Amino acid sequence: MDATPDTAEPRPRPGPAVPEQSRLTRRAGPRPAAAAAAAARHQAAPGAAAAVAAPPYGYGAPGSGDSAATGAAGGAGPVRPVVGELRLSAFGPHRGLALPLAPVTLLTGPSGSGKSHVLAAHESLAALAAGAGLDEAFPDPSALVPDRAPADALGRRGFRIGCTVDGPAGPVRLDLAVQAEPSLRIVGERLTADGEILLGTALRDPGRRSVQAAWLTGGTAAVTRAPFPDDRLGTALIPLRVAGATPGQRRVLAAAEQVVVALRSAFACDPEPHRMRRPAPHGEGRLLRDCANLADVLRRTRHECTTRHSLLARAAQAACAGRIHGLDVLTSRDEPGPVTAVLDRGPGRPATELGRLGAGELRFLALALVLLTGPGVLAMDPAAELLSARQALTVLADGFDRGLDRRQNAELLRLALLAAGRGHVRLLAAVGEDTAAAARKAPGAAVVDLGHDRHARDEQRTAHDR
Repeated sequence: MDATPDTAEPRPRPGPAVPEQSRLTRRAGPRPAAAAAAAARHQAAPGAAAAVAAPPYGYGAPGSGDSAATGAAGGAGPVRPVVGELRLSAFGPHRGLALPLAPVTLLTGPSGSGKSHVLAAHESLAALAAGAGLDEAFPDPSALVPDRAPADALGRRGFRIGCTVDGPAGPVRLDLAVQAEPSLRIVGERLTADGEILLGTALRDPGRRSVQAAWLTGGTAAVTRAPFPDDRLGTALIPLRVAGATPGQRRVLAAAEQVVVALRSAFACDPEPHRMRRPAPHGEGRLLRDCANLADVLRRTRHECTTRHSLLARAAQAACAGRIHGLDVLTSRDEPGPVTAVLDRGPGRPATELGRLGAGELRFLALALVLLTGPGVLAMDPAAELLSARQALTVLADGFDRGLDRRQNAELLRLALLAAGRGHVRLLAAVGEDTAAAARKAPGAAVVDLGHDRHARDEQRTAHDR
């Protein structure tokens, strides 16, 4: 990676002020719990020393690839903050990838084209926005360093990712540079809106476990500087440092909280049928990533979300074998005991336990449940800055169509487009070519062939090297 960190700091300039009444900028309520806990556990090191040579993978000035959405910072944007673009500037097999995200985006391409890396980048950004540390967001960082990326004189290598979030504050860009070797740490972060840097961090002294942060103030002091921990996302921590007393501070808060809300509203789902066959323990009814507790969640939706439960039963009729009258659950007499979900076959017919269904049927039911419900029944920690009605859930699914037949794929795509049309659920998933071919004919679905796009980029890079 040939870029070097750009240490440019926020420069105040005239711009539209963020309305005081915006829910994204009101500070009367508590700070985000995840960010508060992260700040309490990880105090930044004291002031930074003189600047030293920066690693080659640090990001420079924000690159190309702006979101397709238009608008100015502080202007009117989508009511619900959403990730409009994902950037993998140098991440795994990807270099310079700018991926616009539609409400339903399906990734296709041959094995090794980087579909899983796109999903992993989104999930890692979501974890950082929720207050997770780098080691939790990137458990195997060395595997994410681009192939053949050279180390600098100090043996340092890393990767770069970013996103653009559309929302009430307009398009807001987040760019992040991470050192993976020899130690994991953030070496640069930038939050920009309408071409203006609102927050910037840079590694000044490799001997300290901190980065120097600077954010727009716009009051008597144009810029505020302070050390931030180098293992946490500064954008998630900035609401703890800024009171919102000046128009500049309110712009920073609005942009940061818009990014945090959009990124945290993500749920990675990978149903594992062999874990779903067993009766589920009686719990709080929040679906896990592997969907092993599907039966317990169905118990809850049956009583608390009757409308969506009925929609799920109707979807099962279209995608599961045999006659289906509805979805039911069997509970132990000694409550709260294990919960068993069954397919109701109608009057006079014995019910079928979910454990007896095929793997494709189980995966279909789990994915359909995710698309038809919301954060309230998913094992996730959505942002508290906005009401759930003003948030859009993004479902991340690798191998979305794995084990499914054409009928099941068609029904899941229909459900995804239906949910996306209402604005509450978005889908980013990796699929096979058959599903991608069918989706290309469906209005509203965006299909991205990473294999074709990557081949074109590789040819361009080879020609340039020659």
